[in-house]
Amino acid sequence: GLLQAQELGLQVFHGATALKDGRVVTSGGRVLSITAVRQDLMEALGEAHRGVATIHFQGATFRRDIGHRGLRLLRQPLYVSPAQMFPPASHIWATSAGPCRKGGRSEGGGFAAFFDLKASGYDDPILVSQTKGLGAKLQVAQVCKRHDTIGQDLVALCVNDLLAQGAEPLFFLSHLACGKLDAEVMETIKEGIAEACRSAGCAFLGGEVTEVAAPCPSGHCDLAGFAVGAVERGQSLPGAEEGDVLLGLGCPGVPGRGFGVVRRILLTASLRCSSPAPGGCGHSTLGDVLLTPGKMFSPALLPILRSGHVKGFAPTAEGLLGGISRVLPEHVSAVLDALSWKIPEIFCWLYKEGNLSAEEMARTFPCGIGAVLVVQKELAQHVLQDIQRQQEAWLIGKVVAPCHTAGSHIEVENLAEALQLSSPQQLLNASPAEIQPRKRKVKVAVLVSGAGTALPALIGSAREPGSCAQLVLVISSKPGLEELRSAARAGIPTRVIDHKLYGSRSEFDSTIDRVLEEFSVELICLSGFMRVLSSPFLRKWKGKILNASPSLFPLIEDGNAHQEPLESGFKVAGCTVHFLLEEPSAGAAIRREPLLPGPGDSEAALGERLQEAELRAFPLALQLVASGAVWLGAHGRTCWRR
Repeated sequence: GLLQAQELGLQVFHGATALKDGRVVTSGGRVLSITAVRQDLMEALGEAHRGVATIHFQGATFRRDIGHRGLRLLRQPLYVSPAQMFPPASHIWATSAGPCRKGGRSEGGGFAAFFDLKASGYDDPILVSQTKGLGAKLQVAQVCKRHDTIGQDLVALCVNDLLAQGAEPLFFLSHLACGKLDAEVMETIKEGIAEACRSAGCAFLGGEVTEVAAPCPSGHCDLAGFAVGAVERGQSLPGAEEGDVLLGLGCPGVPGRGFGVVRRILLTASLRCSSPAPGGCGHSTLGDVLLTPGKMFSPALLPILRSGHVKGFAPTAEGLLGGISRVLPEHVSAVLDALSWKIPEIFCWLYKEGNLSAEEMARTFPCGIGAVLVVQKELAQHVLQDIQRQQEAWLIGKVVAPCHTAGSHIEVENLAEALQLSSPQQLLNASPAEIQPRKRKVKVAVLVSGAGTALPALIGSAREPGSCAQLVLVISSKPGLEELRSAARAGIPTRVIDHKLYGSRSEFDSTIDRVLEEFSVELICLSGFMRVLSSPFLRKWKGKILNASPSLFPLIEDGNAHQEPLESGFKVAGCTVHFLLEEPSAGAAIRREPLLPGPGDSEAALGERLQEAELRAFPLALQLVASGAVWLGAHGRTCWRR
C-alpha cells in the first residue's frame, strides 16, 4: 500500500527497512511513519489515518492516539493575532491622556519610546533604574478579582527605590503576562499604573502584553514594572552617621513581600479573602484591607530630599529591618521604639493570628512605616514638621554606636507590646482579661486655656515613682498663661496654638493634631481648655481624651455647676473625670469625687471645694487609664480590668 499512500499525497518515513527485489523488507525493524500536512490539524490527522489504512503486512498494527495531544492543545489559545499580541500605543498600554512629564514622547510607529533628559532640565545626570514585581499580593488581587490597586503598588515599589538614591523618577514601563487576554482587567491595571505615574510625576511610556499557554490559568497574570530616574552627579544622599535620628513615614499597606506569610496565616486560620476584616479595619473584607496599596512618596518628598537636610531614605517594602539595614553603614547600628508610632490594626491582627514573634514581624512587615528618613539630630524637628504637612510621620529612633551582639544591628524596642496594646481599636475591643498593666509610661499632653487648676497636680502625680504617665507636652490656646510657665519650670515642652490666628475650628484642631503626633502623644488631658473640639478630632482620639466636669456628670451638663446644686437642693455635689465624647454619656465616667454641700456653703466656697476635688480625681483617673486598668469600650462605656 505504499504507492496508494503516496498517491494520497502523504509522506511515508521508514525505520530499519530495505528494498529487495522491488519489495520493502525489514532489516532489523519494521516501523513506518505516515505524515500528512493540511490547512487544519483535524484534516491532517484524518488524512494520516487514511494513509495508515492503505498499508498492509503481516502483523501490522498502528497507534490511534497519535495527534490527540495536539487536539487538546488546539482547544487552548495558542494563536494570538498581531493586534492582540502587540497592541498599538494608542490602545491598551499607551501613556494615558492627561499631563505627562516633560521629556517623554513616542515616535516612529510606537516601536519604542524616547525620553529627552535635556528637556527635563538636567545638566550632568546619572541614571538610576529599578525593576519590581508584586509577588503573592498579585495572586490575592486575582482571587479577590480586584485589580484597581495593584498599579499603584507596582509604581510605588519602583519609584520609592529610586528615591532611596536621591533620584527623581523619569519614566515607567511595564510587562503583563496572562493566561488569556481580558480587556477589562488590562484596562483597570493600565489606568492604575497611569494614575500612579501621574502622582509620581513620571511618564508612563507603555508596556508589553504577552499571552502565554498552559500552565497559566485563564484570568491569572503576572505583572512587572521598570522605572528609570535621574540625579545630578554629586547629589546622592550621603548616608547615616552615629547621632542621627530616624523619622518614620506612615503607610497602612501590606507590601507584596510579606504575602507569603499572609497566605500561610489565611490557610492556617481557614480564612478567605472574603472573610470580614479585623474589628478595627472597618466594614470591608479581609481581602480589601490586605490589598491597601503602598504609599508613593514622590514627588511630595523630593524637595525635602533635595534640601540637604536628609542623609538617607529607606523604603521598607522588604520589611522594617531589611529596609533600614540597607542605608546603615557597617560601623553604626539603629534603635527604634515601636511605641512612638501608630501601628495599623491589620499588622496587630497578623501578629496575633499568625502567632508570629516580634522579630518575624519586623523582618517580614513594615508594621505601619512605609519609609524611614535619616536626618541630622539638630534638623529633625524642622524636617518632621515639613513632612507632617503632607502626611503622617513620627520620630521613631536613632543611629547609635554598633552593637557587639550577633544578629541584626537594628533593634526595635517594645514591638511586641506595641502590637498588643498601642492600637486604639485593640484596646477598645479587648476583653478585661486581655488588658495587661503597661510596662512603660504613656505619653500625655495637657491642653489648657487658663481656666483650669489641675496641671500642677498632674505634673506632681506624673513624677511619682509608681506613675504610668509621662507628661511630654502642654498646649495652650492663649499666650502668656501661668500654666506655660509651670510646665517650663518642670521641663515639659510647651506650644502656644492661638485660636485667633486660625480661620476655622477644623484648621485649629488640625494644627493641634499635628503637634500631638509630633510628640507621639497617646493620651490627652483637658484642664480648663475652653475651646470646643470638632467631631473629626474627637472621633480620631476617641477613648484617649480625659476631661474634668465640676459636677457629678451628667446630672448637670450646662449652666453654673457651682450654683446649681445649691439652688436645686441636691444632697450631693462633686466632680467627674470622664472620657470626652461627641455625645456626653454617664457611662464614660472614670472617676467621681462626690461632695456634701454644707448648710452654710456659698457658691464661692463650694467652687473652691470642687476645685480641690478635681485635683484629687484627675491624677487618679489619669493613672487608671495610663496603667491599662480602665479603657473606653466599643459600646462607648468605661470598662475595668478585673
